[in-house]
Amino acid sequence: MNHLAHAYLSFRQPELITGNLIADFVKGRKNMELYSAGIQRGIRIHRAIDNFTDQHPVTGKAKLFFRPSCGLYSGVFTDLVYDHFLANDTARFTNDTLYSFAHYVYSQINERAAGLPPAFLEMFGYMQTYNWLYNYHTTDGISRSIRGVARRAKYLETDGNVVFAVFMEHYAALKTCYQEFFPELQTYVEGLLQMENR
Repeated sequence: MNHLAHAYLSFRQPELITGNLIADFVKGRKNMELYSAGIQRGIRIHRAIDNFTDQHPVTGKAKLFFRPSCGLYSGVFTDLVYDHFLANDTARFTNDTLYSFAHYVYSQINERAAGLPPAFLEMFGYMQTYNWLYNYHTTDGISRSIRGVARRAKYLETDGNVVFAVFMEHYAALKTCYQEFFPELQTYVEGLLQMENR
């Protein structure tokens, strides 16, 4: 999953949010041990979310829309568009609550910035400046995100505008995939957290 989903599935727990967002920038057990137990828990939850998402048959179906143009990057773009649908999920956010949630997440990261990986902080600077978490809800925002990922993807030969066109062409079908998948993911994460709390 992408940034908004990882933050949302941290259930407003500050250390869980932090671990969930920095996880891709923390490699190896020794580096993980630099962080508090709560942040380590967030890192573990992030990895469990990614594994569940990658192996889920509905995600496999969503990836098929992107595969002809994106190949191995189809999963990256599926994760990204799931964030668009989450940001527009009226059962979870209104425009105002999405905006306030995004700023809550930024504030929690800023409070802990001193101990976080420099590469993450560089990316987070862009996230906060351009308010990615909030702007995922607009087609302009998700278009910019798709084009940004495509530009940075080392082995992707497809232009980001092509990827965005695929997204728009299959918008309804991808939204259905999100609607089938995300409640199952949330139930899974809630179960993991309950087990860790025992």
